[in-house]
Amino acid sequence: MAGDTFKNLQALYGDIHNHCGISYGHGSLSDALANARERLDFVSITGHAFWPDMPDPEPRIQHVIDFHLEGFSKLKEGWPVMLQELREKDEQGSFTVFPAFEIHFCETGDRNILFKDIDRADEDLAIVYPADLQDLNEQLRALRERGIDTLAQPHHTGYKKGTRGIDWDTFEPEFAPLVELISMHGCSEESDNTRPFLHVMGPSDYEGTIQYGLASGNIFGVTGGTDHHSGHPGSYGHGMTGIWAEENSREAIWKAFYERRTWAMTGDRIDLKFAANGMPLGSVVECGGKRNLYLDVATGGAFDYVDILKNNRLIKRVSECDVVPEEPGELIRTKLNLELGWGPRNQTYQWEAELGITDGKIISVEPRFRGQQVVSPTEGGAGDQSHYTARVLEKGEQSVSFSALSEGTPNNFTNTSQGMCIEVEMPRDASVYAKLNGQNLEWKLSTLMEGARSGLMNGIESNAWRMNRAPLPSELHCTIEFDDESDVDESAQYYARVRQKNDHWAWSSPVFFRK
Repeated sequence: MAGDTFKNLQALYGDIHNHCGISYGHGSLSDALANARERLDFVSITGHAFWPDMPDPEPRIQHVIDFHLEGFSKLKEGWPVMLQELREKDEQGSFTVFPAFEIHFCETGDRNILFKDIDRADEDLAIVYPADLQDLNEQLRALRERGIDTLAQPHHTGYKKGTRGIDWDTFEPEFAPLVELISMHGCSEESDNTRPFLHVMGPSDYEGTIQYGLASGNIFGVTGGTDHHSGHPGSYGHGMTGIWAEENSREAIWKAFYERRTWAMTGDRIDLKFAANGMPLGSVVECGGKRNLYLDVATGGAFDYVDILKNNRLIKRVSECDVVPEEPGELIRTKLNLELGWGPRNQTYQWEAELGITDGKIISVEPRFRGQQVVSPTEGGAGDQSHYTARVLEKGEQSVSFSALSEGTPNNFTNTSQGMCIEVEMPRDASVYAKLNGQNLEWKLSTLMEGARSGLMNGIESNAWRMNRAPLPSELHCTIEFDDESDVDESAQYYARVRQKNDHWAWSSPVFFRK
């Protein structure tokens, strides 16, 4: 059975590319780790370390050069203290922390370097300062010969080559089993997508895309990372990585990295199982005979469509037109997503909230907490303010309470709400309730199955809440299985892509067929 491919694997979630005040950026390391614990199973807090081919000084970009040099110096000075705090917060079996730093390369594209182990001596986990990408690989190879394993992940690859976008001609999978597909910078999957590159570094270029890298014959898995610069790993909506691991441990997570058992997400937890001929995403399979393709996805919201692509071309799409919804019984399994925010621009609002049900049980709790909209040290992050501003207070069988600070939406396109999603199993005539800063709200589940409900805390132009529609069970799950019998003797790669109606996405690592 194709589904048996994942029977001994579990889904874990993480962010291996994000920043805080340990180099240039905002927020303390303690706040960053606390934010990560709210939402993630594994994390690396990435410090900016070095830029060997930094542009020559000139007045127009002098401020950029200055904050980079200042950040590099700060990381180098604070590295031993940082390592100690990472070791203190690492918790085997529940929260795995990987030491990490980032190196910029104009010519070949940026890399964030993770150390596998955290309990080595400080000198074994020292920052490296390479002259170029080739030198970086040589230094990492020398570390590996000493038993110190690392991973060097290319990220925001979509920028134009020569301006910190990837140069696929220099790509070497020895230390780069994974490539970042989505972050706050934008989506690098292909030229056309709903998350374009809008940062000051410029637009994306086709030769930097994931699809270009695949078309060039490279083998790699994909990740999502926030690249958040304000102490909030896993910031909702900015990127996240999923892995299929044999267990929740450092060794198993690292093995999943190097076997490319990964998928990228924008924000919602989407459990994405993709396999070919019984081999999971990331695998390399020998050509010959028909190819059985299997996809099973449990989404975080109602799915819009699910795609399978072969050699970057769409060969299968399933949408709600292709699904016959099952008539639900009296006991409903669904996801309840509460959003809190809105209000006056450039103002914050403190929420004390409880979300619960009157009958049934909560199956899982997914905080959808956001950090500030920060991807540069020149944005946000005033003074010594706390950046740990949203947290779960208590979980029960029928309720979860939490505290969160929201920001008024800065424009009509940027969502800055805080959220909480609970997966529940409950009777359709039971009630869902929320307690928001002293206001008590209640709806029948059957009412929320019809559509979303919203309200304002204090009349027009005040902060607001939205209780999203509760999807039918058939809207939260999709399975596809079919055989591709075309060109079976030729090399190819297949990957899956999921879009939800709320515009959250997931992408699987490819399965590669090679002669």
